[in-house]
Amino acid sequence: MKTPFIKERRSPLKFFLLVFTLSIPLWLIGAVTRLQLLPGLPVSSLMAFCPLIAASILVYREDKTAGVTKLFKRSFDYRRIRAKVWYVPSVLLMPCIAVLAYGLMRLLRLPLPVPQFPGVAVLLMFLTFFIAALGEEVGWLGYAIDPMQDRRNALQASILLGLVTATWHIVPFAQADRSPSWIAWQCLNLVALRVLLVWLYNNTGKSVLPAALCHAMVNLSWQLFPNYGSHYDPRINGLITAFAAVIVTVIWGPRTLTRNRNR
Repeated sequence: MKTPFIKERRSPLKFFLLVFTLSIPLWLIGAVTRLQLLPGLPVSSLMAFCPLIAASILVYREDKTAGVTKLFKRSFDYRRIRAKVWYVPSVLLMPCIAVLAYGLMRLLRLPLPVPQFPGVAVLLMFLTFFIAALGEEVGWLGYAIDPMQDRRNALQASILLGLVTATWHIVPFAQADRSPSWIAWQCLNLVALRVLLVWLYNNTGKSVLPAALCHAMVNLSWQLFPNYGSHYDPRINGLITAFAAVIVTVIWGPRTLTRNRNR
């Protein structure tokens, strides 16, 4: 019996090209208007939904409505998660990295204001970032990563996907008036983050939900970093995230990033 969409049919390259093509109008709007949705978050960041749209278009061409329905169900595929303990790193890993970065910056005597955590605003930001994270991860993981892992090991696939996503983010970073060095360090951070997201994905029965939760916590931690991310340093954060990715790779292994060495 055939599944609603067959991963062997999927072309990550076509998907990437379509994601970038769909993002171009938003990049142009961002260049013309210079509007920001939040501090440091230009209007072009709405491209977060382009991976979902691109995946939906390609899946519809392959398997029509049934395939698109299954793709959208990946947003809340919690039944795949057998070991519920994986919700812990999904939610807490990125805040812990942010706390470590804050502590290290204090040790280095860098100027830092006291963090503030307005309750209602935090909840609204989390919900917004979670929806946006689903817009990305249903595409990056729900569509692209499996055929990539079929052709290379999990670490190689996650690094390659991380390079694609990092490149894709360069335009909105530039539109937020980030310096070239800031962008370079943040791209390192995004590549390392992708390794961690694929690690979560592979260890939770290939569920998109934990990775989307983790992705949302990345953005929430950044916005809560004093003040609204203005003191966020991608050098420190990126190095800590890269160190976490190295630990995960050493412990779980580069082949699958899981305890199960077989695919």
